[in-house]
Amino acid sequence: MLDNVDEGNTERDAPVDCLKPSKIGFVGLGLMGTAMAANLAADGHNVCAYVRRSERVGDLQALAVAATTNLSDLFDSDVIISMLPDDTAVRDVFFGSSGIADGLQPAAIHMSMSTISTTASTEFLHAHERRSQGYVAAPVFGNPDAAKARQLSVILAGSPASCERCRSVTDSLGRTFVIGTDPAQANLIKLLGNMMTATALEVLSEVVTVLRKRGLDPQQFVDIMTGTMFDSRVHKNYGNRIIAQSYEAGLALPLALKDVRLALTEAELAGAPMPSVGVVRDRLITGIARGHGKLDWTALGLVASEEAGL
Repeated sequence: MLDNVDEGNTERDAPVDCLKPSKIGFVGLGLMGTAMAANLAADGHNVCAYVRRSERVGDLQALAVAATTNLSDLFDSDVIISMLPDDTAVRDVFFGSSGIADGLQPAAIHMSMSTISTTASTEFLHAHERRSQGYVAAPVFGNPDAAKARQLSVILAGSPASCERCRSVTDSLGRTFVIGTDPAQANLIKLLGNMMTATALEVLSEVVTVLRKRGLDPQQFVDIMTGTMFDSRVHKNYGNRIIAQSYEAGLALPLALKDVRLALTEAELAGAPMPSVGVVRDRLITGIARGHGKLDWTALGLVASEEAGL
């Protein structure tokens, strides 16, 4: 699936400035979306963001991001980005009553950066095609800190022409991987990548708990492992956060559980069991049942310590 990966700033047939959208609409201004919109504006893009609460308008304008409480103000966008929590949210905003898709110009492109199902992604592709609009999937790997630092990994898939028009946007956010012409492929990669992170978090949580129960320093262990056999950003960053019991909201447990369920559905369709992911699903449900639903998925460390009597 990744044989045709196009990483980073490779040469393209047309200059970037010729392909740069004149107006970028943005829907989904959470922690991630706000950081992304601010970086796009800082790079000279004309960004207009939709917000539900009028009190947010001033904060976004301070970041050079135009803001509106009227979805219709986004109808003249060349590229419109969605960074919404799930299938239903994207469907409602774009294809519900007075949705964006009905007002969006022909040839405009919807860049879906949300973590959604492959089924929904294909549905959205066909819905936009019926309106002579473009659609690409561009989910990202990274957290709000990575978004601020322009260190996101963008998994981009769609028609070559649409992907090319979106490259000046994605390259402002981090590293771009163009992986194919079927948007659903990008969504599948995002879901499976999240499962690798989720299972790593569960193992880190269990190991840190064992070390604490045995009276040993978990930081020493994590430093050794991440300096040798597990030298990855996931193990370093999340290992340190679990040790520090830093569970502030990033990817909240219910959203992590949503991703797990979507991934397990994909696995079932493929006839490929994912037993380790099933364990993570149950641990996330436990965390939510214990009242930790507003915490980041690093709170798997809290679940592990609670079950061990710490």
